[in-house]
Amino acid sequence: MGMKKRVYGVLGISSIMANWNADFSGFPKTTSDGTTFGSDKAFKYPMKKMWENQGKKVLYIKSMKLSDKKGEVTLIPKTLKERYEQIYGVQDLKKCKDSKEILKNLFSAIDVKNFGATFAEEGSNISITGAVQIGQGFNKYKDTTPEEQSILSPFRDPKDVQKNEKKAKKSQDGEKQEEEAKNSTLGTKIVSNEAHYFYPFTINSLAYKEFEELGVTDGYTEEDYEIFKQTAITAATSFATNSKVGCENEFALFVETEEDFYLPTLSEYIEFEKDGVTENGITYNMIQINAPQLFNESKEWIKCIEIYYNPYTTKIRDQGVENIKYYNIITKKEVL
Repeated sequence: MGMKKRVYGVLGISSIMANWNADFSGFPKTTSDGTTFGSDKAFKYPMKKMWENQGKKVLYIKSMKLSDKKGEVTLIPKTLKERYEQIYGVQDLKKCKDSKEILKNLFSAIDVKNFGATFAEEGSNISITGAVQIGQGFNKYKDTTPEEQSILSPFRDPKDVQKNEKKAKKSQDGEKQEEEAKNSTLGTKIVSNEAHYFYPFTINSLAYKEFEELGVTDGYTEEDYEIFKQTAITAATSFATNSKVGCENEFALFVETEEDFYLPTLSEYIEFEKDGVTENGITYNMIQINAPQLFNESKEWIKCIEIYYNPYTTKIRDQGVENIKYYNIITKKEVL
């Protein structure tokens, strides 16, 4: 049975000499006015990878296969149909005419249970609006700048060699040009010097009410929420690719309310700034929550407020919000 509450909150990611979410040029994503931001997909992907590594069913994630066409073997992504058949052990999705069975399968995938799905395959056209909705995460650190690093490759590019050899023939200093042709090629790595992204999110426990009535799911449960919660405050730190090393979960705010109570986008009430240097030379971050009136005047509808943060690097200024519980985002233990 679905849980009897709504959840509103903010999820914070720090990116130190890393690239949390790049655009197609390789630079950190920005809006038209130059504001750095991260898409909801950038946040969901590490969560899906974490669930997949834990052995849970994840449908909407890239998986590869070897394709052999006329003796030419290539590595290509699987289609949605092929991914579905793989994780549910279905021989041929086209032969499955039971929509109830497909719906039950979809809801058994943890990413679908949280984020919903658009499943438009032959014979099945299913749309599930996710109980969990994550917005765009805007960077709130004012001194963020992109850094472009040159990287020396261990290999030479044959095309560059041919190009340089042609130049060498035309150059008076042919020996020098020939030497350049034998050198390794250069690559580029682009990062932000420092960025702090804050994502708003909501969880609507009533999102699957219609599907509960159809008997294909037990709704969004307390167990589903706890799994989401623990993954949301851990996945970015655990996801260590080349560009994501330096990206960590640094903050999370969870506000649990009655089912029929609604809160605005809470990331708008978050401010971030550097808070000076301690005697030990550690620079502290300050995260300020500018919503005391909003929360305190709504306390009859609010069940609890929890904040997870890194107490070794960050201070929280709650501005007088009542009844907040604080937890260490690394150890998950309460900070008293």
